[in-house]
Amino acid sequence: MNEINVPRPNNLDAFWMPYSDNKYFKDRPRMLARAEGMHYYTPEGREILDGTSGLWCCNAGHGRREIVEAIQKQAAIMDFAPAFQLGHPIAFEAAARVADMTPEGLDRVFFTNSGSEAADTALKIALAYHKARGESSRVRLIGRERGYHGVGFGGMSVGGAGKPGGLAWGGDHCRGHGRTRGRVNRRAGAAGGLLEAAARYLHQAWHSADF
Repeated sequence: MNEINVPRPNNLDAFWMPYSDNKYFKDRPRMLARAEGMHYYTPEGREILDGTSGLWCCNAGHGRREIVEAIQKQAAIMDFAPAFQLGHPIAFEAAARVADMTPEGLDRVFFTNSGSEAADTALKIALAYHKARGESSRVRLIGRERGYHGVGFGGMSVGGAGKPGGLAWGGDHCRGHGRTRGRVNRRAGAAGGLLEAAARYLHQAWHSADF
């Protein structure tokens, strides 16, 4: 593989990286230059197997010609269509196709931009569902120890990545409840303790030297 001429940036300070030890990374940066198929390639041309599919965003692989061409074609026609009180036929067609593949009764589709946004949206929908049924007091959400549900406040409040002992990140009414046969073991509040969750996330994700 020939060397890929992608220079390292002179200043790495401006980019605050999520879920990363920023100080360690910027002392020992691991840069990617391009991707093809199942692999990334470093600026020096070293091949790296993409075992997480681009953090679960490139399940069909990288650089697929037909996908690249479809993206280019659509961008030339319309690069973005808002979904607030406006729509585009392709969005409705895509939702219908997804609904056709899901089990009976799961026939409504809400598109999101990321897993974090999807987790927070699912929590909001669950709360709104029970409120619409006249059971607005049902506000407890079940989480899993070592569960990762993204970087939104809601997802962090029911997550457990890096938190030992099965303790929730929620408020006083939603503390740890011990193990339940190694599976579901915690409950977190729907709204309480979100600032504590955010603080815990910042503690995990960033080195103190970055502040």
